[in-house]
Amino acid sequence: MAELNGRPADADALRALGLTNYGHFTTMRVEDGRVRGLELHLERLARDCRTVFGVELDLERVRDYAHRAVAGRGGALVVRVTVFDPDLDLGRPAAPASPQVLVTHRPAAAWPLPPLRARTVPYVRDTPRVKHVGLFGALYARRTAQLAGFDDALFTGEGELVSEGGTWNAGFVDADGTVVWPDAEVLPGVTQALLQRAGDHRTAPITAAEARGMAAAFATNTAFGVRAVSGIDDASLPPDHPVLAALRARYLAHPGEPL
Repeated sequence: MAELNGRPADADALRALGLTNYGHFTTMRVEDGRVRGLELHLERLARDCRTVFGVELDLERVRDYAHRAVAGRGGALVVRVTVFDPDLDLGRPAAPASPQVLVTHRPAAAWPLPPLRARTVPYVRDTPRVKHVGLFGALYARRTAQLAGFDDALFTGEGELVSEGGTWNAGFVDADGTVVWPDAEVLPGVTQALLQRAGDHRTAPITAAEARGMAAAFATNTAFGVRAVSGIDDASLPPDHPVLAALRARYLAHPGEPL
């Protein structure tokens, strides 16, 4: 089911989104009507709307649309809120915009997901700090990794510095047991931000070689929370490191906010 501004989405609007592919979104995991980091998801939508369309987004309206889309539905759901303008002119994207709100949802996978193996792939997302709908490059990198026998891609930039995964933030555990996040241009993740509130983390430039030599590695996003990375390229990493278990427990203990 797809709802545009609280009503069933019509084919013309979805066609415009598919063909123009200009907009931004956030994805939330809803469990028992609650969302971990809801305020961060809403802040992201507001911030990205200013960047992408140059206008303010009515967050109460967004929240109401998302709530109505999942009301009465049991189980865990992955809800995506996409903001786009169905009337955007490809020739004049700078014209005044009237962004609309599309809400879609699907059943969420049961946790925990199995560890994943990542292959480093040279790639830097366009406008990396915006969660925009331009996913071709990220998906092509993921496809490249999967064709080589891996589960996903870990992006690298200049100097082979790692940044982020296909649709997730990458984190590492050093020999001292400290969580280290790549100091790179990445999409600031909601799950990542919730974990960082503990304050016992640091950021640093991390090369692909250094990533392969870490004590452990993990991926974070809203759909799967904290997921172990059991290998990077030809290097194996322990999926059962105690720091990963502690991170997962910390995240799951977050009560979330009512949608």
